[in-house]
Amino acid sequence: MAEAQVNDFDTKQFIIFRLGEERFGIDSLKITTIDRMKTITRVPKTPEFIKGVINLRGDIIPVMDLRAKFNLPPVEETEETRIIILKLEEISIGVIVDQVLQTIQLSGEDIENTSSLINSAAAEYISGIGKVGGEIVTLINFEKLVKL
Repeated sequence: MAEAQVNDFDTKQFIIFRLGEERFGIDSLKITTIDRMKTITRVPKTPEFIKGVINLRGDIIPVMDLRAKFNLPPVEETEETRIIILKLEEISIGVIVDQVLQTIQLSGEDIENTSSLINSAAAEYISGIGKVGGEIVTLINFEKLVKL
């Protein structure tokens, strides 16, 4: 069963981004746009990791702070800070990342299943570990991440 999860990838393109020193990847087919930071309007009584909403070309998009979601310490925004807008089923959501690095292609053989490596809570939103040259990239399943 776990093997099928890895083979689901075949060859896909991933956008690689950075949070602190860690590198993460998102399936590029789920991304609609990558924008510089915008003014975020805070929404009362939302979870700590939801920074608020932005107005993107007339659409109101909720924005998640991945640092807060992953329990990482906050940092100041820089010129490299970006909001990645994802389309998940019928909704769009933005995620704040420290820096978008590159686009890569990974095949099933470049992706390791993580079920035996990490605890079950983290496994919920990690779809695999990609090997890019000598680097390790954690591949995020955002459908599950935003539902947790």
